[in-house]
Amino acid sequence: MTATALPTALTNGAAPAGTFTPARRIAALGVSPILRITDHANALKRSGRPVIVLGAGEPDFDTPDHILEAARRALARGETRYTVLDGSPAMKEAVREKFRRDNGLDFALDEITVGTGAKQVLYNAFMATLDPGDEVILPAPYWSSYADVVTIAGGVPVTVPCTEADGFRLTPAALEAAITPRTRWLLLNSPSNPTGAAYSAAQLRPLLDVLLRHPQVWLLSDDIYEHILYDGAAFATPAALEPRLKNRCLTVNGVSKAYAMTGWRIGFAGGPRELIAAMAVVQSQCTSCPSSISQAAAIEALTGPQAIVAERCADFQARRDFVVQALNQAPGLRCRTPEGAFYTYASCAGTLGRTTPGGALLKTDVDFCQYLLAEYEVAVVPGTYFGLAPYFRISYATSMAQLQTACQRIQDACAALR
Repeated sequence: MTATALPTALTNGAAPAGTFTPARRIAALGVSPILRITDHANALKRSGRPVIVLGAGEPDFDTPDHILEAARRALARGETRYTVLDGSPAMKEAVREKFRRDNGLDFALDEITVGTGAKQVLYNAFMATLDPGDEVILPAPYWSSYADVVTIAGGVPVTVPCTEADGFRLTPAALEAAITPRTRWLLLNSPSNPTGAAYSAAQLRPLLDVLLRHPQVWLLSDDIYEHILYDGAAFATPAALEPRLKNRCLTVNGVSKAYAMTGWRIGFAGGPRELIAAMAVVQSQCTSCPSSISQAAAIEALTGPQAIVAERCADFQARRDFVVQALNQAPGLRCRTPEGAFYTYASCAGTLGRTTPGGALLKTDVDFCQYLLAEYEVAVVPGTYFGLAPYFRISYATSMAQLQTACQRIQDACAALR
């Protein structure tokens, strides 16, 4: 997705000698729009404005104490050197046990990779597999980085709109229609960023049947929000549900969301050893091994007490329930109840065509979100940046007090439109 436009002279080959020219692979790309919105809102906060930022996908909880203590012990033991390129043996063993315990998946250690965040794991996979023109199917709405990473790797993002009526989930018919001879991957994220939509085993089954009919298409399952699932729903992951796809499925996960470890930067995946080996080649030439101390902390996260994960999920569910109800009380907004993650994806279609108190006409979801920030000091992310408008995403991974104030401001902003 294009976040910032570069000068024409930098993109058409007409730059004067000595002028910086970016590589073509990034010429149409920019810094993540989510990061730009968050950075701008935080700058306003630093200037003294009471802005509430509901943009970042980051739990507001601290990393649990037993995980911090594991990192301290690793420091005391002097574990500050390089580890094995794509994860220490102990880290891979912890990942192996996690997949067995939580997902019923059994991977050999050479079928597991560990990277500097799940985002790097995704990047490694696409860099290792995509040739120019290869297609990756992205059900929309999707996390904005997916499309940009595919583009940087030389692939072609193929966006398939998933409607609110379908629960923002990909249908088998839409998947079948999107597959071409150039299709290399389908990327599924459940529960989803940005919608919070999740696929049950029954909802995944027809999609997997489509993939069984197209053996050239591999499946990347981004399971990073696995443990943030509500109302007693059971998590399902494709490789466990359909073993015949395991040899062309990469199951990606990490510790960032479930254990409030975003800054520790540890992600991991299980998949066919040939793919894992190719991804190691990519990682060897960029970051090399993940942080040794972060791996020690992640081992404790995956193998230590797990009760806090469910406790925090219950907190997120209470926040979800409050935000959904509050948004549905705002004139012109409509918000479905998400099944997981910590996002709502609300329609603002009912506000478009109306004018702000200052006389500005709202034409798009971007206009609506700019209005909220400029006049009511609430930062949210337009659905345009996720591939499906007119919606906006709220991250409710913040305190209930902040959410109450923010939702009241949003209701006031909607009521003030003419």
